[in-house]
Amino acid sequence: MIIGTHALLGKSVKFKDLGLLVIDEEQKFGVAAKEKLREMKINVDTLTLTATPIPRTLQFSLMNARDMSIMTTPPPNRQPIQTEIIKFDDHNKIRDAIQSEVYRGGQVFFVHNRVSDLPEIANMIRRLCPDVDVGMAHGQMHNDELEERMMSFINGKYDVLVSTNIVETGLDVSNANTMFIHNAHQFGLSDLHQLRGRVGRSNRKAFCYLVTLSMHVLPEDSRKRLRSIEQFSELGSGFQIAMRDLDIRGAGDLLGGEQSGFIVDIGFDMYQKILNEAILELKSSDFKDVFEEEIHQERKFVTECAIETDLEMLIPDQYVNSTAERFSLYNRLDNIDTEEALLKFQNELQDRFGSIPHQVKELFNGVRLRWVAKRLGFERVILKNRKLRCYFVENQESSYYQSPTFQQILQYAQRHAKMWHFKQTDKNFMLVRDGIKSITDARDLLLEFE
Repeated sequence: MIIGTHALLGKSVKFKDLGLLVIDEEQKFGVAAKEKLREMKINVDTLTLTATPIPRTLQFSLMNARDMSIMTTPPPNRQPIQTEIIKFDDHNKIRDAIQSEVYRGGQVFFVHNRVSDLPEIANMIRRLCPDVDVGMAHGQMHNDELEERMMSFINGKYDVLVSTNIVETGLDVSNANTMFIHNAHQFGLSDLHQLRGRVGRSNRKAFCYLVTLSMHVLPEDSRKRLRSIEQFSELGSGFQIAMRDLDIRGAGDLLGGEQSGFIVDIGFDMYQKILNEAILELKSSDFKDVFEEEIHQERKFVTECAIETDLEMLIPDQYVNSTAERFSLYNRLDNIDTEEALLKFQNELQDRFGSIPHQVKELFNGVRLRWVAKRLGFERVILKNRKLRCYFVENQESSYYQSPTFQQILQYAQRHAKMWHFKQTDKNFMLVRDGIKSITDARDLLLEFE
C-alpha cells in the first residue's frame, strides 16, 4: 500500500499491479488528475471519499453511472453546529462570541483568505478583546514557523487563530468550537462545509459565523450558497449541501473536463427528466439490441404528461397561506405515483390544514388522470369547454404506434365511433370526445381503454 499526495501522478511513479485506488477529499482533484490516476491501470477499482461531492461526480451517481454510499451517522455525542450569517461591522456580535467561547475554556478560528490583511484582522480582534491571545498562520510562512504556530494553538497558547483556509482539512482541534469565516460569500459551498467541520469535533456545542456584506448587495448565487450552508447545519448534511450545489452550479460536462455547469435556467429536476428521456430514447433506437430485454420488461413510451383544464385544480391560498409551503406540496404531489401514497398525502393535508377543499380534490383527481394517460401513451390531456383532447406521442416514427397499447385504443375507439373520434393536425394526432364535465369523468372514460 502506498499513501501519497498529487506526487503519485508524477511520471517517475510506476505501479506493478494496481488493484484499488482510494481518492480522499475528492473535491480537491481536477478531472485531469483523477483520469490520470485511473489510467495507471485499466479497470482499476476506485473508491472516492468526500463530504461534499462536486456536481459532476454527484451527477454520475444520480444517473447510475457510479455507485454511491452515504454515511450520515455522526460519532457519538456530537452536536449540530449552529450556523449564523452576520455582518462584519457587527463588532458587538463578534466580541461577544469570542469572549463567550474563551470564557468557557474554548478556542476560536477566524478565517480570512487574504494573507496581506491578516495582521489587520488580528489587530481588530485584539482591540475588541484585549485579554485574548491572538495567533496568526498562513501558507506563506516557513514550514517550521507554521508548524510552531499550529502546535502552539493546539496546545492552548493562543485563544484565537487568525488564518487563511489552510485549516480547512487535516486539522482536529477538539477544544476549538467557534469559527468565523470572513467574506464567506467568496467561498464555495464545499469550502464552507469543510471549514465549518473544523469545529464541533467534541461533545461541546459549536458555532460557525458567516461574516459577509449585507445580503441584498451580494450576487444571487452567493446568497443561495450562504442560505444553503445556514439551512443545512445538521450532522451528516453534506449530501444535501452537494445537491444544492448541483442545483446552483449545474452538472458540468459529463464527458469532458468541466466539473460544474449551468442548468439553473431549467432547474435540476427538469434537467434530470430531459436526460432520462434522452437515455430512454437511445435505448429504444440506436441501442435497442443491447437493451432489448430491459425494454421488454418495462416499456414506457411516455414519461411525462401535461394536464390542462379550465376547471379549478389547485391548492388555494386560503387553504395553505405560505407560498413556499404550497410549492413544496406541489413538488411532493408531482412525485407521487401510487394510490396508497396519494391517500397518505391527502390524510396529511387534512391533518395539517383541515378539511380538503373541492379544488384540492380535483387536483388529486388530476394526478390520477395523469397516471392513466401516461400508461395509455398520451403526452398531453386537455379538458376545456367540456371537450376532452388526448394527444398521442408526437414522434410519428415512435414504436408506440406498433405497440399493443395503441392497437387496443384504436380498436376500442372504432367500436365506439359515435363517442370518440380521431383528429390529425400538422404535428399532433389526438383522440377527442365531447360532453366531459369533470376530471373524474375523464379518468373513468380513459380507464375503459385498459
